[in-house]
Amino acid sequence: MATVDDAIQSQARNIEQATGRSVDAWVALVKASGKERHTEIMAWLKEEHGFSHGNANLIALTAKRGSVTGGGDELVDAMYAGPRATLRPFHDQVIELTRGFGSDVELAPKRAYVSLRRSKQFGTVGPGSGGRLEIGLNLKGMEPIGRLEAGGGMCTHRVRLSSPDELDAEVIGWLREAYERA
Repeated sequence: MATVDDAIQSQARNIEQATGRSVDAWVALVKASGKERHTEIMAWLKEEHGFSHGNANLIALTAKRGSVTGGGDELVDAMYAGPRATLRPFHDQVIELTRGFGSDVELAPKRAYVSLRRSKQFGTVGPGSGGRLEIGLNLKGMEPIGRLEAGGGMCTHRVRLSSPDELDAEVIGWLREAYERA
């Protein structure tokens, strides 16, 4: 199964084939343009150079943050740096559990969480407030009850866990349900 990095590398090759310039060359042009904000860079690439939204986004992200391929481990390491370091083994436990649901589980690290994907995002995992691990779940139509709170943003629900002991059959059941719905 292709990974997110594989898809990004394929997109980078497609950009070079279509434009005759590598991603690095485009990033150099962006830096020379003086454009600094993500939306400003994207608009310039789309309007001046005919980029699609997705390709403009890849160049803008690369110009702002550096390479977007191979950065998954670095993003997760940064997410759990400092006082949140104690949550990393707990995070890894949730990731391993989720991967056990099927070979089609994809991980897409972001700055504040890791997106759990199948055919679409079914959940997220990342450090939350108060030294807790937060698991976001997409369980549309399920009533929030007890530890299963109403979510917001990218997920319909969330569960905040203070220790690995709280990753019990109930939470695992919600995770599996979200996976099966995706």
